Amino acid sequence: MSRNPAPEPPIAPSAPLDSKVSEESEIPAEIPEVIKKSKAPAFVSTISKDEPLVTRRELWSYYLYYNGDNGVGPNGYSMTLFQSLAFAAGYDPVKGPGSDCTAEDASGQCVVPWGSGTKAVSSVVLVANGVSFAVMTLIFTTIGSAADYGNFGRWFFLVLTLICWGAQYASMSLTEPSRWGVAMALYMVGFISYGATLVFYAAIFPRLARNTPHARDLKEKYEAGETSLEEYEREESLEKNRISNISTTHSNIGYIFTLCLNLSLLLPLADHPKVNNFVIVLTNTYWVLTGIWWFIFQLPRPGPPLPKGEHYITVGWKQIWEALKQYKQLPYTFTYLFAFFLLADGLNTTGTLVYICQNEKYQFSFLKNTYLGLAQAITSTMSTLGFWYIQRFWKIPTKTMFIVTNVVTMFIPLWGMIGIWTTKFGFHNEWEFWAYNVVFGLFQAPYYAFSQTMMSEVTPPGFDNMFFGLFGLSNRASSMIGPNVIQAIIDQSGNNWKGFPFLFALCVSASLIIWFGVDVTKGRRAAVKWAEEIRKAQVFETDSASEE
Repeated sequence: MSRNPAPEPPIAPSAPLDSKVSEESEIPAEIPEVIKKSKAPAFVSTISKDEPLVTRRELWSYYLYYNGDNGVGPNGYSMTLFQSLAFAAGYDPVKGPGSDCTAEDASGQCVVPWGSGTKAVSSVVLVANGVSFAVMTLIFTTIGSAADYGNFGRWFFLVLTLICWGAQYASMSLTEPSRWGVAMALYMVGFISYGATLVFYAAIFPRLARNTPHARDLKEKYEAGETSLEEYEREESLEKNRISNISTTHSNIGYIFTLCLNLSLLLPLADHPKVNNFVIVLTNTYWVLTGIWWFIFQLPRPGPPLPKGEHYITVGWKQIWEALKQYKQLPYTFTYLFAFFLLADGLNTTGTLVYICQNEKYQFSFLKNTYLGLAQAITSTMSTLGFWYIQRFWKIPTKTMFIVTNVVTMFIPLWGMIGIWTTKFGFHNEWEFWAYNVVFGLFQAPYYAFSQTMMSEVTPPGFDNMFFGLFGLSNRASSMIGPNVIQAIIDQSGNNWKGFPFLFALCVSASLIIWFGVDVTKGRRAAVKWAEEIRKAQVFETDSASEE
């Protein structure tokens, strides 16, 4: 089962590189016009001088949350259960209503009633994904940036987690094909809340990362003049990748353990009619047991209070608009956001389409999907540690490592395209799905880590939720496009494989932009300088207001 999306913990740069950055980088020097023209605080920095030092217990509880929030339930089993119920409730359009989609002489197509007509089951699954991503987009645009204020983000993260847990437990009611509509609704609620937890989880990490003992030591040495800018940036980047890869490893360990735990039900209860429902409940319970500790042990790191006259519902839209207007000051940040917009759409929709083909090939078997998931999880763990060792040993830049994963990202839909013209290759055979899960594990787990680290490199320090809100928006908003385009192609052609060419084009375009259009070093220094100028301007305005 493909674990998409699965963001890793990002860490934003935290050193005050004001004067030195100006001397050593080629970036705009002017203070953003929005600060000059707007009396309302358009941007807010979450950096505070009295933030508590991260404790080992707090950091481990953070890792444990991600250990449980591994996507096996809401991003894997729930989709399989929804698709299987819809497939059982549908009929073969070639033979007409009342026919069985799983009959030996079936045409391979399957439709369910949809409005005044019918729609292919594969298209229904893609529509559910497209609508889910649209709702996620609305969440991120409306209240994503509001998480920077006070304790709003902390409590909203808890609410999202509880909603996802509730939707997973409600899956016990999905026992008949006639309930495929309810299954679709619960899958969407679970998938939306799961995707949102990943983004808000990722946005928490910059506050943790800049307060770890090692991060503070690096900052103090730089400020004391004991290390150069280049050395500081290199060591800080390696530290970010170290933490990202440790977090990824914890997630993969949780993924492996959850799948192994599920075998304790799937094997002895293989013939039980509700075994799939039991497995979802067991998977969710594991997340509850590992995830609850974060909400107990996290230390208070509130942002500033919400400005007078602002509202949590509207402040996010205002900040996103103001942030988008900063593209001239942060060209590499926004180039990367645009490229990731395309890349996330290509990768996320490719994973969904391959998973749809995989479910049909294995007749929606939770057991076989669990075995495939284990192959992916084990190779993911190995590759995460392997990529980190290679990068650390040869001190390879993040972008170079990311490029390696991009090549494989392009190869997956290219392989699917072959399936249009032949059934010998192109995700038509069982061995191909085993190969896909192994290759996905080897290269796409590091992809998630490096994509998030790339974003953290070009994120202005202290403006974490705002820019990671844009990052999450790029990931989710783009994924409204792919599923809807692909479902239309499938509806017209009746062929799942004809969606792969569009996805291949998306992945190639995005990769070329990242390879040739994003300068991480200049982007990092521009982001740090921009953040310093914003904070200085706000301090000046505050001092002026107090004098008046």
